[in-house]
Amino acid sequence: MNPGITERPFGIFEGKPVIEYTITNKNGMQVSFLNYGATITKIITKDKQGNLGNVLVGYDSFDEYLQNGNQYNGSIVGRYCNRIGDARFELDGKEYLLAKNNNGNSLHGGITGFDKVCWTVEIKEKINGLKLSYLSKDTEEGFPGNINVDVVYTLTDNNELKIEYSAQTDMATPVNLTSHCYFNLSAGKTLSILDHELIIFADKYTVLNTESLPTGELAYVKNDRLDFTSAKKVGKDIRSFPGGYDINFVLNTPRNKAAELYDHVSGRFMEVYTTEPGLQFYCGNMVRKLNTETGLAEVEIEYAALCLEAQHYPDSPNNPSFPNTILRPGETYKQTTVYKFSLK
Repeated sequence: MNPGITERPFGIFEGKPVIEYTITNKNGMQVSFLNYGATITKIITKDKQGNLGNVLVGYDSFDEYLQNGNQYNGSIVGRYCNRIGDARFELDGKEYLLAKNNNGNSLHGGITGFDKVCWTVEIKEKINGLKLSYLSKDTEEGFPGNINVDVVYTLTDNNELKIEYSAQTDMATPVNLTSHCYFNLSAGKTLSILDHELIIFADKYTVLNTESLPTGELAYVKNDRLDFTSAKKVGKDIRSFPGGYDINFVLNTPRNKAAELYDHVSGRFMEVYTTEPGLQFYCGNMVRKLNTETGLAEVEIEYAALCLEAQHYPDSPNNPSFPNTILRPGETYKQTTVYKFSLK
């Protein structure tokens, strides 16, 4: 496999071609992307025997991405990832009402978020990367302002997938972007991630109410089932959480390492670095692969994958003590998150 960028047709969406782009580095690592949802479809890396495997849980066809039950597989999520309570917020004295798509709340940008639109693509051969851009118009899903969003994906020769986000707006608006990849480092050798070992460099987490919304309290993880400050198998305490883990961790040192994930079966080791203050740890509590002819689930596997989503805290527009998520005209939203792959 030669380093560089290739492309192939993947489907049609609203009359527009959907293209899958694949970046290969000098080590043979590959990452593939769609212009639909700025979606990462594959991350192919070597295991300790030198065999290549895809460490993402995704789909083989575009129809499956359209029928995936809003699992956001590999996509860029926005304009506001995670939840905004009661699908409303107040900004500069005005109340904004958002699309309700999660038990009366707004989740991951609403009914038609950034994951369900086509982005424009610019190939960046000099950096072995892609720049994807999207204009989210004023009132889209209820959010104020026209916002121009760019996401640059780069695959380095150090086996790093770098994601650089930027955004600008013409009106004050909440912005909180993330990548929603589902990882299973065994590349299909094991059907769940319960034996994966995880470290999250966070001493605190955002406490949630019964509706999975932050109460505003930050609690310590020490001596708690949520303590991942040293390596712990994902499955160790997962059964004590109905539905599995779905929690935002307050990172100790933004702009530094956020997490480590290790699979002893394959020897694959993944490190996460981010400039964001939070990391959402979500276990793919039911990951489905759908039959494109019947629309029915062919496979439904509990805890088949997990997500480590760099972000600001959930419901920040309604929690003034949380780090700011309001972008104003003249400012630029910026985020850099890196997923680095190696062996140990």
